[in-house]
Amino acid sequence: MKLPHVEYEAPTTVAEAIDLLAEHLDQASVLAGGQSLIPLLALRLARPAVLIDINGIDELSGVSATDGWVAIGAMTREYVAEKSETVARTVPLLAAALPLIGHEAIRSRGTIGGSLAHADPAAELPAVARALDAEFVVRDPSGERVIPAARWFEGYLTTSRHPDELLTEVRFPTARRGTGVSFQEVARRHGDFAIVGLAASLTLSEGVISDARLAFAGMSDVPVRAAAAEDLLVGERPSTELFDEAARRATGDTDPPADLHGSSDYRKKVAAALVRRGLREAADNAKERQ
Repeated sequence: MKLPHVEYEAPTTVAEAIDLLAEHLDQASVLAGGQSLIPLLALRLARPAVLIDINGIDELSGVSATDGWVAIGAMTREYVAEKSETVARTVPLLAAALPLIGHEAIRSRGTIGGSLAHADPAAELPAVARALDAEFVVRDPSGERVIPAARWFEGYLTTSRHPDELLTEVRFPTARRGTGVSFQEVARRHGDFAIVGLAASLTLSEGVISDARLAFAGMSDVPVRAAAAEDLLVGERPSTELFDEAARRATGDTDPPADLHGSSDYRKKVAAALVRRGLREAADNAKERQ
């Protein structure tokens, strides 16, 4: 299917891209990896007047670790982050999720910022960002602001980024000693969007859970934290009984969508199974890293 007619701009600096966004506002779409936007254009589900291609902005790529955070440029390819030793060492939950995104060809073009700005609630990276309380750095003509993950995702394919703002960087906190992680998902085939996904992180201090993070993909129109289950886990020692109760609390108040891939009840049962599985794997990993 051919793309619709659209004006094309290819800025080479962040300042140029921001100026174009400020000029065109809601009439513009930003082209990063294009793995989500191009199909939307082809299907006429997105009809921007102007396409702003930021692939030529080198300053938007890269991975760096400073002061307890790992900063990843918005145009950093998912495959680059997947192979990054810095990401593997300091943000293991992100490292666990990246290989599950699509296929290698998709990850070689798809970008960290593009996936998080697209904000598909069934995707892996939004769940990771929500679990880890990532920070989103956006810039407009007047300056820069930082948006926490809890306020970034507003609804289905909707974020709190303003039309004149460009996502430039995503910051993830570095994992503490004793932190184990797991990313679990159920999909029809490898590479498909998850029917249900779970980002799980546990930190153990002398055998006791000192920090717990659980975030679902595919259970709502935004990635969802399982706060009740997290509260239950903190201060306890890992056990089968504890994880069973955490699974019940994590899914008890959820109302996931139903579609041709599964009913709401099916998604709740899958989500509970993923919590039990993810917590066991995260706890085992945490014991090795104490």
